[in-house]
Amino acid sequence: MNDESTPVLIVGGGPIGLALAGELGWQGQSCIVVERGDGRIHQPKMDLLGVRTMEFCRRWGIVDAVESAGYNREHPQDCAWVSALSGGYEFGREPFPAPKDEVNLPQSPQHRERQPQNFFDPVIARFAQGFPAVSVRYHTELVCFEEHGEGVRAQVHDSASGREYWVNARYLAGCDGGGSRVREQLGIALPQDSVLTYTSNAIFRCANLWDIADVRPGYRFIFINGEGTWCTIVAVNGRDHYRFSYVGDGSKRAMDEAAVREAIVRAVGREFDFEVLSIMPWVRREYVAERYGSKRVFLVGDAAHLNSPTGAFGMNTGMQDAVDLGWKLAASLDGWGGDQLLASYEPERRPVALRNVKEATANLQRMLSPRTRKPPVALLDAGPDGDQARQTFGDAYTQMMKQEWFTPGIHLGYVYENSPVIVPDGTPAPPAEVMTYTQTARPGSRAPHLWLGPDRSTLDLFGHGFVLLRFDPALGVQPLLAAARAINMPLRVEDIAQPEAAALYERALVLVRPDGHVAWRADRLPEDCAALINQVRGA
Repeated sequence: MNDESTPVLIVGGGPIGLALAGELGWQGQSCIVVERGDGRIHQPKMDLLGVRTMEFCRRWGIVDAVESAGYNREHPQDCAWVSALSGGYEFGREPFPAPKDEVNLPQSPQHRERQPQNFFDPVIARFAQGFPAVSVRYHTELVCFEEHGEGVRAQVHDSASGREYWVNARYLAGCDGGGSRVREQLGIALPQDSVLTYTSNAIFRCANLWDIADVRPGYRFIFINGEGTWCTIVAVNGRDHYRFSYVGDGSKRAMDEAAVREAIVRAVGREFDFEVLSIMPWVRREYVAERYGSKRVFLVGDAAHLNSPTGAFGMNTGMQDAVDLGWKLAASLDGWGGDQLLASYEPERRPVALRNVKEATANLQRMLSPRTRKPPVALLDAGPDGDQARQTFGDAYTQMMKQEWFTPGIHLGYVYENSPVIVPDGTPAPPAEVMTYTQTARPGSRAPHLWLGPDRSTLDLFGHGFVLLRFDPALGVQPLLAAARAINMPLRVEDIAQPEAAALYERALVLVRPDGHVAWRADRLPEDCAALINQVRGA
């Protein structure tokens, strides 16, 4: 059994593992990805790429591939709350345009994109595998690993050939989901009290659902009866595939096909022709790992944090993990990343997960609130009393649910507060916004977007190495460049002349990391430029 070697071994070939592999390849590094499945997605676990994720896709040059991945971009994205699709009542609706008509936020060069995992995974896989130094191995799973002073030695099993072999890596990243074997071997437990609901998902196919429905088409429908919220249906591909989710009552019993079919007919409101393609019971959890790994082993994505999908924070939070860890691994492998750079991954990313998981649970509680606070008795009654009950209930529910639909503060406003590789400037922390987002260049924040020219954003300046934005060309910056050059840290200067950019960034000099987060800012260079460089590189 011959050993193999790689700088980074990534366990798990879902969107997060592939994104980490793609980031490493894009940064010029080698890695091996092992994935126990075949790469095909039968039950997409995510279907919305948030605006920050799309900014990463822009960074990697794959936006066109994502937008053309397969979702029907003409399908409206409304969210509505109903008693049934046919013969029932619509209590309220939040209208959203079809993907082709989505408008960018003023704070970003991108907008969110509807692409479920079965469409997105092949795109991110092609991106990662486009780098010769990235090897993605399906039907291959981690057996065990041992960490030592110089790296990690992992045993893997190829189920297609039956071959078992060892991989020697300098670092290992566990991107292997909620049931992470990497997390388990690190001795980090998944507590029993993390369970929120026991849920059953079913994918069904119907070619003419909107011909038999009384309500207008949309993306997500929440079904509420006299007992409260009991299920949802979403348009998985915007054509003929739908995901039915029965929100359980605490029972671990999985639904069989007969029960699923009965529930789908009940939600639609009439008998109709449809095909159940797959059924998947799953446990909705609220969980953030007590630690994100060890010196050379890291937990990423769902291996590190689990949340209710209400809000679409899970995969998008994991994408942020992958980019944060990816550039730091690349810097460490290149030799200019300091001994403490990788140690900054946990203090930067774990607080973000804690906030996002909490917000996702709050969204779930809002969605299910008609269970705990029963709807009006007349909710489903015909006549004026029923009309008034539906109006009152629907208006209140619609207003309450806006906090799930409008979340730019979650997707763009996360800040690396108290990070050891961020240099604070003494300004107060901005408020933790959810439904709004105010751009800031305060250290630790995502560097603000501003158009520099036709389809050229400030965000397009960041990605490879550090960038020093200079808003006053008279300022000399050679001492900082020399300090970076002395330790082979890539750093370049970008002069920006727009007054509105200078006002937005608020300082004459702003140092931005490869992941697009501000590391330092001031109106002049510090006296000790080497100390500044050492702090931002974790030395």
